[in-house]
Amino acid sequence: MSTSRRFLAPVALPADPSCSVIRDAVVDVGPDGRITYCGTAAEAPSAASDVPRTRLSGILTPGLVNTHAHSPMTLLRGLGGDLPLLPWLRDVIWPAEARMRSRDARAGMLLGCTEMLRGGVTTSAEMYAHAEAVAEAVLEAGSRVLLAPAYFDRPGGDWRGDIDAVGRWIDADGLRFGPGERVELCYGPHSAYTLPPQALRSTAEEAARRGALVHIHVAETLAEDAAQRERYGSVPQLLKETGLLNGRLLAAHTVHLSDSDIAVLAESGAGVAHCPGSNAKLASGTAPLHALRSASVTVGLGTDGPASNDDLDLWEEARLAMMFARQSTGDPLTLTAADAFLMATSAGAAALGRSDIGSLRPGNWADMAHIGVDGPYFTAGLDVTDGHLLANLMWAAGAREVRDVWVAGEPVVVDGETVLVDRIAAQRAAAEATSRVIGVG
Repeated sequence: MSTSRRFLAPVALPADPSCSVIRDAVVDVGPDGRITYCGTAAEAPSAASDVPRTRLSGILTPGLVNTHAHSPMTLLRGLGGDLPLLPWLRDVIWPAEARMRSRDARAGMLLGCTEMLRGGVTTSAEMYAHAEAVAEAVLEAGSRVLLAPAYFDRPGGDWRGDIDAVGRWIDADGLRFGPGERVELCYGPHSAYTLPPQALRSTAEEAARRGALVHIHVAETLAEDAAQRERYGSVPQLLKETGLLNGRLLAAHTVHLSDSDIAVLAESGAGVAHCPGSNAKLASGTAPLHALRSASVTVGLGTDGPASNDDLDLWEEARLAMMFARQSTGDPLTLTAADAFLMATSAGAAALGRSDIGSLRPGNWADMAHIGVDGPYFTAGLDVTDGHLLANLMWAAGAREVRDVWVAGEPVVVDGETVLVDRIAAQRAAAEATSRVIGVG
């Protein structure tokens, strides 16, 4: 943005800790793309008559934060859809990914960004190969990413070189770069079962040196980490022993945890990415969300990849999280609509170690979504209790009512359609890439 702008909406949800509902709201955005005010119109600072004003008809929210994704896998949707995790990876996904080239990953990521932005997701934490191509796609789409180049210990792999490459990239371009700091670089060790302990130790040392986030799969299924549990007691214990829990860590999935594992994560301040849709599809289990949150572990929501979900709809993950949590405890108050909204926004940002996104407050990037309320999901309108409003938003409306989206104050979706990316062309490019990767067409 080159000028300041004022947004006016009947309702704004700033995603503060109490999940406030602001009526007759104003959000001011400065020329640098950061929020300068969020509150009621009555208390808003005066604005010059030439400051552009955008009047919205619905609800203004922070952009959603997808804390765990492999979005270039839009190219692999539907492959091995009835397999559990390890056969799915080893027999279907990894062979297909071995045929993927940078241009393919770029096409898949661009389509993924388009899908997420149209659903109000402005930030995703991505773990994938071909990371430079993924970053290019993000910058083209105008979205935001925490990008962790993935590495493994398998034939043809070089985890030492991969770790060094991440460090060189951060040292050259900075931890965050791009317009509005849209790209943050992270370390992406795939998991404890695909890397030796020395790789985890080296990752911990290099990430700590640069203040970088480490993004890793943790205890997703019972079978995957059997050797690590036998030797170290649990994956969280291994993470602690290798030093990964001493720095910024995002643990994806965390399905199979003991009480002591949860205590280890809580003590370290690690963030967790809860992926109920993918976990259910792959029959991996249901993560102990209530126990994690009760222990004050910061938990956000993730879609996982669009080949194991198979969509990038974070509103759907919020609904699944509420349903599974209530089903597992027998208590409808275990995870409320307000709780789920915060998990999709500010708590997700906190799980990534970010305080500058995920909420509408002064100093934060103006990553925002406008939710329409003229459809069938808000039959009682906006003049209802705060709880009723949040229920309609989280249980009924979701991605279907996203109208407009901004990242760092820049419009990226207008009236439901992306404006920086030609969606039809992106879909065509992804289809061509899919044909190359999986040999169809």
